[in-house]
Amino acid sequence: MPTWTISAEPVTGTGIDDLMSQYFSEMGLRVLGRPVTEAELREVLDSDPHDDLGPPHGEFLVARDGDGALLGCAGVRLLTGAPVAAELKRMYVRPAGRGAGLGRGLPAAVEAAAQRLGASRIVCETNTQLTEARALYTAHGYDETAPYQGHGRADHWYVKSLGREDRAEHL
Repeated sequence: MPTWTISAEPVTGTGIDDLMSQYFSEMGLRVLGRPVTEAELREVLDSDPHDDLGPPHGEFLVARDGDGALLGCAGVRLLTGAPVAAELKRMYVRPAGRGAGLGRGLPAAVEAAAQRLGASRIVCETNTQLTEARALYTAHGYDETAPYQGHGRADHWYVKSLGREDRAEHL
């Protein structure tokens, strides 16, 4: 049984900015091969803000340990122009939470949130250097697909049907 919980919280909640900084710092090191500058962080947040990872068109999920410490997060938002498609964003597990099953728990929680929002499929993007993310998506039934509208700078795009009736629709 997991020693963590996952629940929806405001993306503006206490500790979330620090968690996002850790996320972007790790992404910078892994993808760019160097630390991210403050200017780059502002640029990515301006071009792809996470304030829409909350009601009414999104949800921000936070994983916490039994003492309430932040272990990780993931967001989901409906895509503009495609109300039946949701996008998985900002999935991150702090080093303290790795190996505890959050790689199964967070995607399942995001998919359930996407269904609650009315999505019939979920999409996400990642980079070649993030081999763990690519393996995780494939293991969870995501198929590699073409780039979708609204994506950031990525190398790989994934889609998964959430079992609703319009599975045959294309992005």
